[in-house]
Amino acid sequence: MIKPGEYFVEGDVAIAYGAIMAGCRLFAGYPITPASEITQTMSELLPRVGGKFLQMEDELASISAVIAASWANVKSMTATSGPGFSLMQENIGYAAMTETPVVIIDVQRAGPSTGQATRPAQGDVMQARFGSHGDYEDIVLSPNSVQEMFDLTLRSFNLSERFRVPVILLSDAVVGHMMERLLIPEAIEIINRKIASSLEESTRYGDDLIPPMGRFGDGLELMVTGSTHNPDGTRNTGSQEVQASLVTRLVEKIYRNRNEIEDWEEIETDDAEILVVAYGATSRPAHGAVLKAREKGIRAGLFRPRVLWPAPEKRMRDLNASVRKVLLPEMSMRGYSMEIEKMFPGKFVHMPKVSGGMHTVSEILGKLQEMNA
Repeated sequence: MIKPGEYFVEGDVAIAYGAIMAGCRLFAGYPITPASEITQTMSELLPRVGGKFLQMEDELASISAVIAASWANVKSMTATSGPGFSLMQENIGYAAMTETPVVIIDVQRAGPSTGQATRPAQGDVMQARFGSHGDYEDIVLSPNSVQEMFDLTLRSFNLSERFRVPVILLSDAVVGHMMERLLIPEAIEIINRKIASSLEESTRYGDDLIPPMGRFGDGLELMVTGSTHNPDGTRNTGSQEVQASLVTRLVEKIYRNRNEIEDWEEIETDDAEILVVAYGATSRPAHGAVLKAREKGIRAGLFRPRVLWPAPEKRMRDLNASVRKVLLPEMSMRGYSMEIEKMFPGKFVHMPKVSGGMHTVSEILGKLQEMNA
């Protein structure tokens, strides 16, 4: 059993530790680089805490298994990368439609297709939000350290339970395989879903738009379908009113509660003229470049979203009023660029790197000097 204390582990292992501490008791997955260490660690830890580990035949079966476990009130998780994440998209939409709390880990690697299995990338940002068809909203978190791999895995479970939604932890091969100090605190906040005591109760919700969740085994005669359905789960694909009401609530329950979800870090932004927006592994050299730019008299600042979706739009609009230019270094030619260009029109400079390697501090600093000239 994982105990509070100090550890020296790699990022993928920290994810497994965070999942166990959050109460995850079922993991279903198919090994894939650079996420295989999560699968391996969960196979070792889960039997020790009375949980179940399932080695599935593919990623389609993996996400199906974790969705099924969640409806039996078992916190569940899967982990994958690149091609496996693509295979999971249909059932991510199913989990959104059925309001099933599940956690999906995507340790990004260079693509498209099988690409470079061992090299990092950040090309899955838009797929994490829009990968499944139809209108829905999920929550996507982005860690940049081993400590955050643990902390944000815990938060992923809490958010999925609180909002009855699939939550994606979008890591990358650099953070997944780096080794750092991890501190597991004595006190950890754990949020569990609200359980409905009757079928009628499962149809009611308050201002937060989140109904209590029934569970199989309680005799509630639950019906769970990815087709358009009434609040009690009965299939109703012919009603325009039911479709509109259901889809609008699935989207609104995230937007209405976004202040409870959004999270970011700011460094030297108070008087910044040039803002660097960076997330995940790329935020580490970006931080170093901002500090060196300050030494050279360049008024640079760093804005790092820890939650990519929903995006921290209000704070970015506030920053747009004070900054002169915005730089987005990322390991992708698209990544987060459309969102940042939208938030900072006319000021946006994109700095993609798609070689399967990270930006260096010198590269980002050089770009800041060029933008400041």
